[in-house]
Amino acid sequence: MSSFTILGGGYDAFIASYTFTPDNASLVLRSTYPSGQNPSWISLNPTNTNVLYATNENTEGGLQSFALYPTGGLSAAVDTVESGGDAPAYCTWLSTGEVAVMNYNSGTGRIIPTASADLIFADEAPVITFPVLNNISHPHMAYEYGDEVLIPDLGGDVIWRLKQESAGNYSIQGQIDQPEGSGPRHISVYDGYLYTLHELASTLTVQQMPSAPNGTSDIVSNVTIIPDDAPEGSAWGAAEILIPEPTDAFPTAYIYVSNRNIGNVTDPRGDTVAIFEHVNKGEEGEELQLVKQFYTGINQVRGMEFSPNGAEYLVAAGVVGDAGAIVFRRIDNGTDFEEVASNQEVATLTSFVWLSY
Repeated sequence: MSSFTILGGGYDAFIASYTFTPDNASLVLRSTYPSGQNPSWISLNPTNTNVLYATNENTEGGLQSFALYPTGGLSAAVDTVESGGDAPAYCTWLSTGEVAVMNYNSGTGRIIPTASADLIFADEAPVITFPVLNNISHPHMAYEYGDEVLIPDLGGDVIWRLKQESAGNYSIQGQIDQPEGSGPRHISVYDGYLYTLHELASTLTVQQMPSAPNGTSDIVSNVTIIPDDAPEGSAWGAAEILIPEPTDAFPTAYIYVSNRNIGNVTDPRGDTVAIFEHVNKGEEGEELQLVKQFYTGINQVRGMEFSPNGAEYLVAAGVVGDAGAIVFRRIDNGTDFEEVASNQEVATLTSFVWLSY
């Protein structure tokens, strides 16, 4: 099998580049490329894979664009704009040709049009200010669904539904309420269902995706993602949710969510990636069923991402400790993992992008 390039962002002033070679189970740090401070979330443009975006998670937040070379190298920042707020923790490309960036600490975001091969930002896009519910707003993600952009608001216990008025201009057309005090962080929509990972409650919920613009639906299953043998003194904050498309090798759409033990007592096995299956869809006994708690050897698993072309491999890292980046392979039809390779040269990372070269 050919090699992959894996890019990693975190709380530093560079983006790391690794070469992962499955045949000899190696993960080699190839280079670090200078960026703005704290590129904590990096995101590939899926329609133009020569372009990478990164947040600068600072008090005066930023959004940057980079060109990717065929060798897997990264240019200097091509363009940098203000995110319009404090601590942008997420950015993503939209099919409209815009990049959405959300500011966790200030309850704001921007959805910014691009030009010149998707590398230049049209900086006139206004700042979106989200309503304050429960005394605070913490928008933590932007998720494109049809002609909407969904924004999980961890502070408001709500998912906002945005609709484009014109390029760079969006308005709130509705909301999807979430359990009080749950803190919705990241979401995924699959097969007509909305899966929500809640940071404050460390729970995973599922409900039918409500109709636009302001439909509602009942939560059909609400489960903890915390391992039942967690050490005394643990405290938890859920982080990431991934639902890779089924393949012949992995025929079931399992739901993979990462735990972060943010307490004073750590587990020598590290924190877990919990694997769930949504069973009995639309029938009696419908629920989210725990399949496996996989111990990663990583403290506070925050960033993780599956490989392209079948999602055979998962790269993950923690926000504390010195475990570095670890690549795991899915086994047993996707119900478990095994460690394949690791590299500790960059101790902590918070987000990843895979390239097929």
